[in-house]
Amino acid sequence: MSVGNGRDRSGDLQQQRPHSARMYDYFLGGKDNYQVDREYATQIQRVFPSVGVAARINRAFMHRATWYLASQVGIRQFLDIGAGIPTEPNLHQVAQQIAPDARVVYVDNDPLVMAFAQALLRGTPQGRTAYVHADAADPESILTAPQLRETLDLDQPVALSLIAVLHFLPDDRDPYKAVSTLLDALAPGSYLVISHLTVDFDPDTVHRVVEVFRDGGVPFQARTRKEIGRFFSGLELVEPGIGAPHRWRPIEPPCWLRPDIDPLGPGLDERVNCCAAVARK
Repeated sequence: MSVGNGRDRSGDLQQQRPHSARMYDYFLGGKDNYQVDREYATQIQRVFPSVGVAARINRAFMHRATWYLASQVGIRQFLDIGAGIPTEPNLHQVAQQIAPDARVVYVDNDPLVMAFAQALLRGTPQGRTAYVHADAADPESILTAPQLRETLDLDQPVALSLIAVLHFLPDDRDPYKAVSTLLDALAPGSYLVISHLTVDFDPDTVHRVVEVFRDGGVPFQARTRKEIGRFFSGLELVEPGIGAPHRWRPIEPPCWLRPDIDPLGPGLDERVNCCAAVARK
């Protein structure tokens, strides 16, 4: 969950500004964050008290979607954009538990994530993992990266994962074009996996969250379910379609991939405030 607050690739860890990846790490209970991240995260918690629940459910959706694609569809290649700070199990650990030969490329533009990249590269001997330091809004830099070309065969299906990333790309950074450019480069039979903050369930809370992020210098735009659906234009949605992430096939994967929360608990949609979906090209 990281696209950075800018486009600096110099290695500056931006310790004086809040950062989406480090704040997400904090919401998940991690320790790889700074005081400025904790301060802004606390502000978000004041207006969105269940943000920690939302982060865990979002992470669990990623696990279930990866499990589904690897075990039920047979996908063996994954492109995870906005990888964030490593939090086990990472995507490659889920995929390679099902298919030891699975190949995963992680993409992020946060220097702190890059510093932890080695933790994302410890896969199975049969499989392969790689890391690309690039911006989600610059798809060409991702697609032409040597690390990607050496790891993935774009003539074969790839699962493109954008988990809690696109709300950090406001419309002025043209996220729809970025996603379509990435999809155009992938073979038929590829999949798109997205989770995204939405205003559909509790708009007042979400609008306040947006204000906190923007006040901290973090570009942010929540979208409606219809606007999120535009990312899947021309694709075939996997049942149950676009909806709350905890309602996407909640009982399919092994128990270790389930969140420690009742996936169908009352009022959970409004506590999570996200939409998620998986679709086939």
